[in-house]
Amino acid sequence: MACSVPGLDLPGPLRLAKHITDWCRRNLFSSPFNTLLTMLVAAFLAWTLPALFRWAVWDATIAGTTRAACGGDGACWAFIEVRLPLFFVGRYPSSERWRVLLALFTLAAFCIPVLREGHVHRRGLWFVLLFTACPAIVAVLLLGGVLGLRFVDTSLWGGLMIDVVVSFVTVAGAIPLGIVLALGRRSQLSVIRGLSIAYIELWRGVPLLTVLFMSAVIVPLLLPSGVSADRLLRAMVAMTLFNSAYMAEVVRGGLQGVPSGQEEAAGSLGLRWSQAQALVVLPQALRVALPGIVNTVVDLFKDVTLITIIGLSDLLGVVNQALKDPAWLGMAREGYAFAALVFFVACFLMSSYSRRLERRLNRGHAS
Repeated sequence: MACSVPGLDLPGPLRLAKHITDWCRRNLFSSPFNTLLTMLVAAFLAWTLPALFRWAVWDATIAGTTRAACGGDGACWAFIEVRLPLFFVGRYPSSERWRVLLALFTLAAFCIPVLREGHVHRRGLWFVLLFTACPAIVAVLLLGGVLGLRFVDTSLWGGLMIDVVVSFVTVAGAIPLGIVLALGRRSQLSVIRGLSIAYIELWRGVPLLTVLFMSAVIVPLLLPSGVSADRLLRAMVAMTLFNSAYMAEVVRGGLQGVPSGQEEAAGSLGLRWSQAQALVVLPQALRVALPGIVNTVVDLFKDVTLITIIGLSDLLGVVNQALKDPAWLGMAREGYAFAALVFFVACFLMSSYSRRLERRLNRGHAS
């Protein structure tokens, strides 16, 4: 006797409509409270979206080279078009901007084998190269001074480029250091455990702004006479030390989610402690800690905007500088809307990939 699945015998359009109706019933109208909440959100969107559409699209000015080209009550996206190179690379010399594009392609080339789903030959090797060879190549391209490349001081860097560079370097340093601190906090040796706890609690108890101010103002006073450190380098080191403390707590939560029997089983197979941690415990712990790690990375990417306080011009800092141009006064809404959109897209892509990675890693595991 053949079994029929409800809905499969319907024509294509009706089957799609039924699927949409079932989804709405489950997610939007599953209870009286959810129904009320859905209606309130729908009313709010109906009130705000038409006005936003008129300002951002219908009445907006797309092209133009001066403020005079913008008229009416719509957005003046010509301001973004004229300032777009500044928003992405700051005051990086225009004749050398090809190096920024090449550095971006280099980063993507190293990331793809690591982030691509499915089997990748020697993924572990690519992972190591991503955090060793890739930063070295990108640093040579952006800084120059060797191989015939013109030297470009970091004071000329700015825009989204600084956000990406600082975030990548901070994550590359904070994750390994956080893992070491998490293992140190669980150590049986009281000295190592005490030092790890002191480090974590110290950095977690200090505001990030204070850490950045210390890196910009206090650190130069502590250096020997005649020795100086680049301001961007000091900021990256400060953010790495700060975020490693938070990363350590995230990883420690993952380690606590691994049954103790896993380490005992690894020991019974003759694995040393370091081998058991690297091959058995940490892979499971990082899978459990993945949502927290991604959340920390997303927060870090947004916190990079704080470096404007110490004189470094990230995307938000460059937008603020552009708004002070007398030729483009009154463009605050357009500038901040553009910055918000860029940050939203970047954070959304990171979160989306994280969810896909979670599903792939949890495949075959009990939820």
